[in-house]
Amino acid sequence: MIRCVVLASGSGTKLQSLLDSIFFGEIPELEIVAVISSDPEANALTRARNARIEAVDIHREVFPNESTFDLAVRNKIRDLDADLVIDAGFHPGVGPETARAFRNKIIAIQPSLVPAFQDLRGLAVHEAVLARGLKLTGATAYLVDEQGEIGTVLLQKAVEVRDDDDATKLQRRVLRQAEWILLPEAVRLWCSGAFEVRAGRAKRVK
Repeated sequence: MIRCVVLASGSGTKLQSLLDSIFFGEIPELEIVAVISSDPEANALTRARNARIEAVDIHREVFPNESTFDLAVRNKIRDLDADLVIDAGFHPGVGPETARAFRNKIIAIQPSLVPAFQDLRGLAVHEAVLARGLKLTGATAYLVDEQGEIGTVLLQKAVEVRDDDDATKLQRRVLRQAEWILLPEAVRLWCSGAFEVRAGRAKRVK
């Protein structure tokens, strides 16, 4: 089994997509051993407890800076002997030292078709899509690079932008039609050894 730690600071809907995929046997090699959150009130921790998974609160506000917070997260991941880390909406994100320590072992998702709007997060992505009048948007599953940013692209999925969309409606559709699908699929393929990463590109070998 591949031991996995999920990082999640919000409602935990992307975490739930992973839990559902495991429940239905779609990722047979994966075991989520803990969920780490930077917010003690995050619903992601409730989802973890309901699934009888260790719920870890590493509250960002008790640390003097990003470096010490990142160290605490990294040490906990190491204590859990994790083979894979999944960023399922973690704030303030994966720190550079942790990214380097787990190179090519951190999977995350961006609610845009990278490289479009890759410097934006959350609702700001969808506001920018609408402001540009785009007809397609989507999501990108990727490996976190050594700076903690968007690195090697694993999978992408397009989503239609509709004329009556506002940012909130578009955000929900991208979640349902792309993010909740892509993240478990990228994890499944990674766990099965289907990706070969060379020179910053992921090639499907299975």
